[in-house]
Amino acid sequence: MAFRDVLDIEVIAGNGGDGAMSFHRAKYLEKGGPDGGHGGKGGSVLLRAVNNIASLETLVGKRKFKADNGRYGEGRLRNGADGEDLVIEVPVGTTAFDADTGKVVADLTAIGQVKVVAKGGTGGRGNSVFVTATRQAPRFAELGTKGQKRRLRLELRLIADVGLVGYPNAGKSSLLAALSRANPLVADYPFTTLSPILGVVEDAERDRRFTMADIPGIIEGASEGKGLGLEFLRHISRTRLLVYVLAADRDPARELASLQAELRSYDPSLLDSVGLIALNKVDLVDDEIGAMIEADLAETGLPILRVSAAEEIGLDELRETIFDLLPSRELWAQTHALEEEPETVAAPEPLKVVLSADQSTDEERVFVVTGGGFEERLSRFERHITDAAEYLTGYFKRQGLTNALKRAGAREGDTVVIGPFRFEYFEDD
Repeated sequence: MAFRDVLDIEVIAGNGGDGAMSFHRAKYLEKGGPDGGHGGKGGSVLLRAVNNIASLETLVGKRKFKADNGRYGEGRLRNGADGEDLVIEVPVGTTAFDADTGKVVADLTAIGQVKVVAKGGTGGRGNSVFVTATRQAPRFAELGTKGQKRRLRLELRLIADVGLVGYPNAGKSSLLAALSRANPLVADYPFTTLSPILGVVEDAERDRRFTMADIPGIIEGASEGKGLGLEFLRHISRTRLLVYVLAADRDPARELASLQAELRSYDPSLLDSVGLIALNKVDLVDDEIGAMIEADLAETGLPILRVSAAEEIGLDELRETIFDLLPSRELWAQTHALEEEPETVAAPEPLKVVLSADQSTDEERVFVVTGGGFEERLSRFERHITDAAEYLTGYFKRQGLTNALKRAGAREGDTVVIGPFRFEYFEDD
């Protein structure tokens, strides 16, 4: 299966079901009362982190995901069923961004973690709830609201404890294979690794283990989009410890400076991660040259270990050093967790009533109402707007719209516009 770590999708939550407008009918009952049930709520769209998927490739081919709508209410006070939630399984380590705002919607760093990314609409109320002492037979019901719709950008950042970073052919794949159970393709040419590869390193005697990722080779200019590095630099951000794999038979000091420059250009905080240097291929240089290289690298302040994946030199010491230096997950999470966009309910805009110069004429004065949540309220009764007029008039009065119109100078016969709805204003004694 191909490796894919970025994907754009659209998620659409289900609409809420409409409430029912119904009256009880019985053979020996001349006039039954209203018995319309409520609509069910729409299903939400959720992301769930699982550990048996290693790539977003499983989602390719389906870019739109929609949850079920809520069912309509029915007579005899039968409420509609709620729409079923849609759960999208993604690899653990997936971050979902709102494609329009760029904000983090979900950061799934633990197996089984679930996050709602599109909330289902609410169901409408049936006519049974609108009965009052003066309104015995309401011939209207409430419509359900629409489910949330948003575009998401999914980015997979592998969850690995240790990341091997280095230039192509530095021996990262060989080192991973020697330290763990991973079996990466190993060859003597650049870009052997085209996808991140995970391996597990265990210490059975002390019941310890860590996961190690071989990040595809970085080249100079990777942070600017050159080579393969930019596609996989994001995976380094999840690792708790970086191992700089440098080939002793090249120019390790220069390569380390270039590697750190690329990491700094991509994300300066990466250089704050705990790190060490694995000076690989020491079997290809004599001890004197090895000591000179180590002296040059010592200026970085990073621990330096001489190893050879091919000859299995220094591997036990490298493994033990990683165990000793690896920060705890709790400590790492305190400083590296991405801040998710808080779930907030937007407050309605303040009520505003203005006499529209553009829409008014000598024969007709038009007052435009915005804010206050009135347009949303009216949309819930769009199909029964005439039958619900008395109820809505009372609602407008209770919410202060009637007084606001009077203060704006509205008179009997003027037109009131609220979104797509137009009404004739009349004095209510």
